[in-house]
Amino acid sequence: SPLLQLQDSYSKSGIACLTGEELGNSIQDLDLLESEDRDADPCWKVKWHLGKLIKKMMSRSYEENISAINVERTLTLPHTEGQPQPRSPARRIAAHLTGSNGRRSALSSRINPLPRRGIGHKINNWESSRKGHSFLYNVELRNGELVIPQTGFYYIYSQIYFRFRENENEDSDLLGQIRNPKQLVQYVYKLTNYPEPILLMKSARTSCWSKKAEYGLYSIYQGGVFQLKRDDRIFVSVSNSDIVDMDKEASFFGAFMI
Repeated sequence: SPLLQLQDSYSKSGIACLTGEELGNSIQDLDLLESEDRDADPCWKVKWHLGKLIKKMMSRSYEENISAINVERTLTLPHTEGQPQPRSPARRIAAHLTGSNGRRSALSSRINPLPRRGIGHKINNWESSRKGHSFLYNVELRNGELVIPQTGFYYIYSQIYFRFRENENEDSDLLGQIRNPKQLVQYVYKLTNYPEPILLMKSARTSCWSKKAEYGLYSIYQGGVFQLKRDDRIFVSVSNSDIVDMDKEASFFGAFMI
């Protein structure tokens, strides 16, 4: 477009000035010419405009190339020890675990005391085999613990469903204990090389169910972002495991890298 404007502005004889063999050198030295030299050269104005156009296009191309190089350098710069490493789009890390059984009678084999000192009872078995909504994507599950494969920031979340239902065959003393105010607590722990688990989150509620209530229901949900290192393990523990209901839509645990 600028060349067409030049062609419209100047005569064909003036455009003929641009076909000289020394055009490159003359354009390079345009700004160094003395005023009398400019007046003596009838083609100077045409060459000056063309030279400015060439320099403008070269400058734009240079800026685009430099910008692309800076982006590439940013993506390939080495990271210091302890900083999260960049991951490719194919290296997405995520997991969603669900309760594997909705019956409280099955919980005794699914909730174990913590192997180290800690509060509550660890939920040991989760459903992770893509049944229902559960899945594991580039994450490993070991004994109810999600093993972190890569250092970075993770969003961790969990929900536990507490459910009490009166049973006529249950002992009256046990019913009295359950009906008393209970602290329903959910804990999310991290295991590292340290000998003790590290508490990341906890959420609680104190509930007391009426004697006339056939059901007592409550869900506790919590979530947060934490920096985890490779081979860290995270798990969930609860209080009052005898009234936890592992319904797959109500009790779940998961994490994903952000």
